[in-house]
Amino acid sequence: MWPFRRNKGPQDGEYMKTPTDGRSLPARAAVAAASTAASAMSGATAVAASAAPSVVEAAATPTVASSPTASPTSLTKMPVVVRARYDAAQTTVENARHWAMADSLSADGATSADVRRKLRERARYEVANNSYAKGIVLTLANDCIGTGPRLQLLSANAGLNRRVEAAFIRWAREINLAGKLRTMRMAKSTDGEAFAVLTANPMIDSPVMLDVQLVEADRVASPSGASPVFDSGVDGISLDSRGNPRSYAILQQHPGDLANWMTAVDWVDADAVVHWFRADRPGQHRGVPEITPALPLFAQLRRYTLAVIAAAETAADFAAVLYTDAPANGEAHPLDPMDVVALEKRMATVLPDGWRLGQVEAQQPTTTYAEFKREILNEIARCLNLPYNIAACNSSGYNYASGRLDHQTYFKSIRVEQAHLAEAVLDRILAAWLAEAELLPEFADLRTMPNIPRQWFFDGTEHVDPAKEANAQATRLASNTTTLAYEYGRAGKDWEVELRQRAKEVLLMRELGLVPEASASPGPPNSKPRELDEAELVVSED
Repeated sequence: MWPFRRNKGPQDGEYMKTPTDGRSLPARAAVAAASTAASAMSGATAVAASAAPSVVEAAATPTVASSPTASPTSLTKMPVVVRARYDAAQTTVENARHWAMADSLSADGATSADVRRKLRERARYEVANNSYAKGIVLTLANDCIGTGPRLQLLSANAGLNRRVEAAFIRWAREINLAGKLRTMRMAKSTDGEAFAVLTANPMIDSPVMLDVQLVEADRVASPSGASPVFDSGVDGISLDSRGNPRSYAILQQHPGDLANWMTAVDWVDADAVVHWFRADRPGQHRGVPEITPALPLFAQLRRYTLAVIAAAETAADFAAVLYTDAPANGEAHPLDPMDVVALEKRMATVLPDGWRLGQVEAQQPTTTYAEFKREILNEIARCLNLPYNIAACNSSGYNYASGRLDHQTYFKSIRVEQAHLAEAVLDRILAAWLAEAELLPEFADLRTMPNIPRQWFFDGTEHVDPAKEANAQATRLASNTTTLAYEYGRAGKDWEVELRQRAKEVLLMRELGLVPEASASPGPPNSKPRELDEAELVVSED
C-alpha cells in the first residue's frame, strides 16, 4: 500500500543491541540501576526516577557473570518500557467530565451529515437573531469580496488581454458575480461550505452564456435510502480511487421546502461544480460552519443580555413600595401584604400611619456588564481572525497604534482568504468562461493560448493617514524598492488601466491649457516635477 518501506524498530519481546559491547539496552540500564542503588546504600544521593520525563525500567535484576571475561549474553534480557507523561493525557476526577466528549473519529466521521445539519441550523438561527453575528458575517463578506474581483491577463498579446478583460467584466456584471461571491462567503461562515454549478443560461445578455448557479449545502446530500458513506465517497460526493471528487449528488428540491415531496437527485460532474470550504483536517471533504466554536458564546451573550434587561425591567416595574420600620402588630396601621395600589400621575396622597414610601433600587446592569460583553465578543471574534473593534464596530477604546496593529493581522487573514477564493472559485470560473469564449470568432486567438497567466485584484484598504502613506509610497518608488504594479495592486487597481487613464487626463489638460499636477514618473516627495515629452503621452491602442 505504501510506496516506501517502513523501518523496523524494537517491538514487544525484541531487544536493541549496542554496536560496542553487544549488551542489550535493558541489560546495560539494569547494570546502571544496580550500581546506582549500591551508591545510594553507601550514602550517595539518589534521584527519584519519577522526576525524570522518561525512565527505562527493568523487569528483573540481571545475573552478572563472576568472571570479568564472561560473555555479555549471560545477562538476562528484558523488554524496553519507555514511559512518557503528558498532563493533557491524564484522566483525573477533575478533568474527566471536561474530556468526556473527546473522540477519535475521522475527519469525515466527525463531520457526518447529522452533525453538519445541526450545526447549520443553529448557526443560521444565531445569525438571523443576533445582531453581532449578522454583522460579523456581513463584514467578512464585504471585506473579502468587496465590489468584486477584477481580472488582469498577463499574456504577451496586450490587445487580446484588454478585450478579454473587458468582456469578462461585462459578463460578470450581467450574472451579478460579485453578489454571488458575497453570498458564497456568507454561506461559508454559516454553513461551512458553498457550492456553485457552472451551467448554461440562454437568458444572459452576453456572448458567453455561462452562468454560476448557487446551491445550498443542504441540497448536496446522499440519495434517499443510501448510506452517508457510499461508493468510496462521503455525503453527496462520489470519490475516485485517489480521493478526488468524481461527481456530486444535488437534490432537485431543497429538503426544507414546505412543498417538497420529491427526492430526485442529479449527479453533476465534478468539473462543473465549485466547492469552497476550509479543510481543518486531512481527508476532510465537507465543511462545518466557521462560527461553530463561537455558537455557545453567542448563546451566552444573548442569555446574559436578556437576564440583565429582565432584572432592570423588574426593578423598574415597581413604581413605589410601602414599608415600615415598626415591628409586627406594632403602632403602624395594618395593611394587607403584597397588595397592589393603582397610582395616578401628578397626585398627592397621604400614607397610612407608620408607613413610608420608597422605590426598588436597580442593581442591573452592573459596572462590569460592558466589560463582560467585550470579553465575550473578543473571544467570539478570535475564531474568525477578527479584532474586537471590527467585530463590535467600535474603536472607542483604541489608540492610533493599537488600531493599526489589529488591522494589520486582520487584513493579512483577508489576503489569505482572497488567495483561497482565487484558487478554489475564480480560477475555476475563468477556465469555464475561456472555454466558452474561445468558440467565438473575436476570441479565436484563445485556442492557441492555453494556461494564460493572470492575476486577480480586490478592493484595497484605505490607510488611516493618507498623507503619510502617500509620502512613503513616493519614497519607495523613488528608491526603486517597489513597482507601480505593486502599489496599484495594494489599492485593488490595475496599473495598466490606471496609467492609460492618467495619460488621457494629461493630454486633455494640455489641450485645455492646464498644467499637470504631477509628473508621470514619480520622484521623491519634494522633487520638482519634470516636463513630459509628447512621446510619453502617446497611448497605444495595442
